Amino acid sequence: MALEKRLMKGNEAIGEAAIRAGCDAYFGYPITPQSELIAYMAKHMLDAKRVFIQAESEVSAINMVYGAGATGARAMTSSSSPGVSLKQEGISYACGADVPMVVVNVARSGPGLGGISPAQGDYFQSTRGGGHGDYYHIVLAPKSVQEAADLTYEAFDLADEWRMPAMILADGMIGQMMEGVSFPEPKDPATRVAKPWAVGNRNGRKDVNHVDSTHLVPEEFEQALHARYARYEEMKKVLPRFEEHFVEDADLILTAYGTSARVCLGAMQMARKLGLKVGLFRPITLWPYPEKRLGELEGKRFLAVEMSMGQMVEDVRLYTHGKSEVSFYGRCGGMIPTEEDVLAEIRKILKK
Repeated sequence: MALEKRLMKGNEAIGEAAIRAGCDAYFGYPITPQSELIAYMAKHMLDAKRVFIQAESEVSAINMVYGAGATGARAMTSSSSPGVSLKQEGISYACGADVPMVVVNVARSGPGLGGISPAQGDYFQSTRGGGHGDYYHIVLAPKSVQEAADLTYEAFDLADEWRMPAMILADGMIGQMMEGVSFPEPKDPATRVAKPWAVGNRNGRKDVNHVDSTHLVPEEFEQALHARYARYEEMKKVLPRFEEHFVEDADLILTAYGTSARVCLGAMQMARKLGLKVGLFRPITLWPYPEKRLGELEGKRFLAVEMSMGQMVEDVRLYTHGKSEVSFYGRCGGMIPTEEDVLAEIRKILKK
């Protein structure tokens, strides 16, 4: 039986999915273009008798998430680009202490306060560990309201399984647009991953744990980092996800994520009608990146399309091992490329 669809904004769909995933506590601070998300959580978390706090700042919010996550609670925050920048120290602490949480970034244009229109300039910050130290965390990039809800619903499980933050990297377009979306049933709390490492007395435990990111003995700290990176290598084997269309026979493969990928899908279809062999490769996990599959396509020509001055394009070049011609087309400052823009770039590259 098909699930009933509801017409919702992306921000609201993310909030509903988080509640159904068992989010125990939400801590946030308003910022455009994700303010509908915090408003949705303010009403519905309290209706569900769960914790909602509008903190006095982004810094306060992320540290509240860190504290709640350390107790074993499913904790979440959301913000937009400059707000996420302020949260980076707390995210670094959580990664250093192996504390799961969900962070939603409905990205806007920057740097600085920038503008409030959609952009994708947060790719490096998200995928390279935007705070200090050696770390990564899961990054999921939806291209639709439905996928934003689905990935949020799953993000809590992934964060718990791998003991790290999971970030939903959307953009202002996906946060603000309305589409039909269906939701699964609320998760059964009994199915959650056990957290014997957590502090407090959740799950009936009486022992005392200490959750911290501090390591004052260099030899021990080095061992802890090597162990964490061994976990990262395991994640790279099982977690990468992607979507692809017509890549095998393509003379040119478009690479894009999020809103840019929606545009590229239309441009690819237009190109195919003109007899141009164009494909599309869309990473869904930006970290871990689907580098193995992209490497299998080395030697083909690529066009990276982004709502930025060019960031993911560097990963396309990296994972095709210098054996591919990789071009870039981007709009920035809140401008969104059109299908016609991308098609014109395709024709220029293919000289058609």
